[in-house]
Amino acid sequence: MDSKTQCKELEKRRLRAGRLLLKGVPQAEVARRVGVARSTVCGWARRLEQGGLDALRSTGLRGRPGSLDKADLRELKRILLKGALASGFATEVWTLGRVRKVLDEQFGVQLSESQVSRVLGRMGFSCQRPARRALQRDERAVREWKTKRWPALKKTLQKRGV
Repeated sequence: MDSKTQCKELEKRRLRAGRLLLKGVPQAEVARRVGVARSTVCGWARRLEQGGLDALRSTGLRGRPGSLDKADLRELKRILLKGALASGFATEVWTLGRVRKVLDEQFGVQLSESQVSRVLGRMGFSCQRPARRALQRDERAVREWKTKRWPALKKTLQKRGV
């Protein structure tokens, strides 16, 4: 079940409970009928009393509000698309740590790397290798490394039992 469907189902349950409460059904019985804790129904009853059935409807928002607004996310995207070199990093690769540093320096927002990953995912970015080869890549040196150096390293590792 996706999150939108789940939100709708939860809203239906709250509204059903609200209708039962409006009919005068005791909170304990409402809790039993809709399958929630009595304390949950108590909270719904308070919301119902203050704002009617509309107060039990879903706002579409779940969890803690994000620390970056839409303008911040647009600016972050612009920074990321300009590249890591433009932000003062030694290579063109964006890492979660680097994005985290940009968020702290540019927006004053301190997030963990897992939070940074979620923000980037919501923005449409994904973990991937760069689409382009590095400009400074030397194909001859890469071929030589693969045919000579790598096999020698593999032999050394096999001798060590690694």
